[in-house]
Amino acid sequence: MSRPKQLIRVTTEEKQELEEIVDAKTSTQRELFRAKIILQCAKGLDNTEVAERLRTSANTVGMWRRRFVCEGMLGLTDAAGRGRKSFLELAKVKKVIDEAVKPPSGRSHWSCRKMAEYSGVSKSQVNKIWRDNDIKPHIVTTFKLSKDKNFEEKFWDVVGVYLNPPDKAVVLCCDEKSQIQALERTRKNMPMSKGYSETQTHDYKRNGTITLFAALDYLEGKIFAETKSKHSNVEWLEFLKMIDKQIPEDQQVHLILDNYGTHKHPNVMQWLEERKRLHLHFVPTSSSWMNMVERFFRDITQDSIRRGSFASVDELANTIFDYIREHNLRPKKYVWKADGQKVLDKIRRARKAYANL
Repeated sequence: MSRPKQLIRVTTEEKQELEEIVDAKTSTQRELFRAKIILQCAKGLDNTEVAERLRTSANTVGMWRRRFVCEGMLGLTDAAGRGRKSFLELAKVKKVIDEAVKPPSGRSHWSCRKMAEYSGVSKSQVNKIWRDNDIKPHIVTTFKLSKDKNFEEKFWDVVGVYLNPPDKAVVLCCDEKSQIQALERTRKNMPMSKGYSETQTHDYKRNGTITLFAALDYLEGKIFAETKSKHSNVEWLEFLKMIDKQIPEDQQVHLILDNYGTHKHPNVMQWLEERKRLHLHFVPTSSSWMNMVERFFRDITQDSIRRGSFASVDELANTIFDYIREHNLRPKKYVWKADGQKVLDKIRRARKAYANL
């Protein structure tokens, strides 16, 4: 008779922590594997069933089940001192870590090979030390901090619309993607085949540009769109009038916008004064990442525009509208999931760190 499995009771906090480990890109394979075991066990599966799902042994599942029952989340971590002891001198390890933030003269950052030469250890050892200490000299990310004096007020206004949309109203995330180039490659792309990626020529012919005006229905996922040759307040107002005609008169409309000058032009504001059902919510300056239509712009760029070859702006426009029609047949929602307070705390930390530079 087989030994009865030990029941696992996972608290809400523990389940959330385990799911974060599974979702996080920075989790190690060990952490990921152990978290998956506990989550599967918490569903009531026995060791054999979990082992089959995760392609491991029932004994391994049983071991991590017992450790979690006895020690909770701490039971999923390795005890200090396990594994092969490092044979590197501590002074050299410290040098590899400390000097990583001080690039050599004439260079923007260290490479593994240059650091290996400088510190007297092997390239693979430098790589491991940096990996273990989450040091990535080869990566640079960008940032932009808003200088908007009313940042927090605007931030919560927009987040509030996302998290608690007004009843019986339409929420539209609006913006324009300007200067989309109709680039025509001088030769056809070489198609992808086994062992070879798709290739295209580096040279091209410019056949003009267009601007895509788009409004994302936040609650339904559908896109309202027009293309124009320019993006002044005239074209923007024409786009707003098109939206106004598309939506039933008895519905209130909330527009989420950035602070582009055409969005606040006197001509536009005067027309909006006459349309009381249209309510504006401006994201803080330099915070276009809060406008969910930017997610759609990213997708259409990656999926359809960037690798395309267009003999004219009309061909480019047709490609864009084909993509939008397909999207609207099976609308994809872009949902705000971030915790507003955590985002705000992160921005505050960034401002404090920047002020201390």
